[in-house]
Amino acid sequence: MNFNFNNPYTSTRLPVFARNVVSTSHPLAAQAGLRMLLKGGNAVDAAIAAAAAMTIVEPVSNGLGSDSFCILWDGKELHGLNASGRAPAAWTPEYFKKKYGNDNLNPPKRGMDSVTVPGAVASWVSMSERFGKLPFADLLEPAIEIAERGYLMATVVQQKWAAATDELKGLPGFAQSFLPWGRAPQVGELFQFKAAAKALRLIGQTKGQAYYGGEIAQALEKFSKQHGGSLTAKDFAAYQPEWVKPIGRDYRGYTLHEIPPNGQGIAALIALGILDKFDVAGLQVDGVDSQHLQIEAMKLAFADVYKYVAEPASMKVTPGQMLDDAYLASRAKLIDMTKAQDFGAGNPVKGGTIYLTTADEDGMMVSFIQSNYMGFGSGCVEPEFGISLQNRGHGFSLLPGINQVAPGKRPFHTIIPAFLSKDGQPVMSYGVMGANMQPQGHMQTLVRMLDYKQNPQAACDAPRWRFNAGLEINVESAMDPVTVQALARRGHRVDVINDSYQDFGAGQFIWRAGDPKVEGYVAASDPRRDGQAVGF
Repeated sequence: MNFNFNNPYTSTRLPVFARNVVSTSHPLAAQAGLRMLLKGGNAVDAAIAAAAAMTIVEPVSNGLGSDSFCILWDGKELHGLNASGRAPAAWTPEYFKKKYGNDNLNPPKRGMDSVTVPGAVASWVSMSERFGKLPFADLLEPAIEIAERGYLMATVVQQKWAAATDELKGLPGFAQSFLPWGRAPQVGELFQFKAAAKALRLIGQTKGQAYYGGEIAQALEKFSKQHGGSLTAKDFAAYQPEWVKPIGRDYRGYTLHEIPPNGQGIAALIALGILDKFDVAGLQVDGVDSQHLQIEAMKLAFADVYKYVAEPASMKVTPGQMLDDAYLASRAKLIDMTKAQDFGAGNPVKGGTIYLTTADEDGMMVSFIQSNYMGFGSGCVEPEFGISLQNRGHGFSLLPGINQVAPGKRPFHTIIPAFLSKDGQPVMSYGVMGANMQPQGHMQTLVRMLDYKQNPQAACDAPRWRFNAGLEINVESAMDPVTVQALARRGHRVDVINDSYQDFGAGQFIWRAGDPKVEGYVAASDPRRDGQAVGF
């Protein structure tokens, strides 16, 4: 790809060119991954080290109680890993109705009854055992050091930390762990997390066994029981991440790969399948026609995803049916270039997060995402080991349907890594975090790179929109006012937002420039976070 490296957007970031690369949303985590590469490790080792460090330096987004997903190229083929959590054995609709009444549509947003069994630590172990080079304990050393010695608080992380304080300060273990002076840390202030260092050391020494079958699992069961939850050590012992085959969709001669359901990655594939029916490159890149078309394609995708996607065993249609070319062509015909529409789901049946990416000169590339879901997840933090627990259980429904809660079931999931290939060979490892912004970000940035030849950093920097529901969209304040006004005239209910972190996600990108031992990679890191792409 011959990119134009003249960046038309306001940014302090420049592309990074290197043969070994780590790109994350926090510089210390990027350096943690780089240390493993310098030590002789591979991209998987670097990804695990960076992910462990991220639980310490950006706890607003993830923690040792997170879920995760991964797509990786091992040098020969593509692999997917689903490490999303499963419901405790006690969870049924009746369990929640008995505790909370009949009026709730979902499990609670916060507290122990929002927590499924966390999968992130299991993903680290599984990735290391199958593809890593270095001893597992070595991978956690940078995170342990950061947690014990502490680190100075970064600007964007601090803003979100402070914003969450009022809602979460009364939840079990939160103040003890994250409000060390009775308040959020200030920018540039030293924060230490020694309880998490203790957990990381034990996880490293036992290759995760302490977390899923030992001392940490017992502590989490005790903590859950004390605070009205139902998680047990047996729930942890029963947990296993699942290696899966990524699903894909061709677009402009490339193939975008996503993790199959229970995640929402298929939304990006559907939207691109619809856009494939249009001459997107013939439209002005930041003009109203291009943006309107992409918004409408994304709305059509979400209409189907929200109706049909859940745990695969519960789905009534297959991903193949949802991605059928003739079906997507019929959906594309619904788009009216003159007005915004509120689409319903079609009939395809015939008859809250951190993202990081790594790559090494041997050709291994890793696309990895890890999340506590909403800011700080459940708000519950087991104090002895600093386990900040996600709130993915809130994604279940209590009503009959494909996403209704059940013991051992996985909820509809928002976090999705992405991977791009061409003719069966790796091209780019990338992702854009941020709830339902993720498939929207996958699509918007990919269109910029493939249709408009923008380099990864420019595509990352460019102003974004975010579809919410109905005719409602948010747009970043950096978007051209002429385009914003024209979208409003077409019927979009536009809200211009200044807080890019909250509404428009943040991406990390590594594009393979050629032979990794010769040309290496082009990497980008989103200016909407504190992050950094580093390499050598």
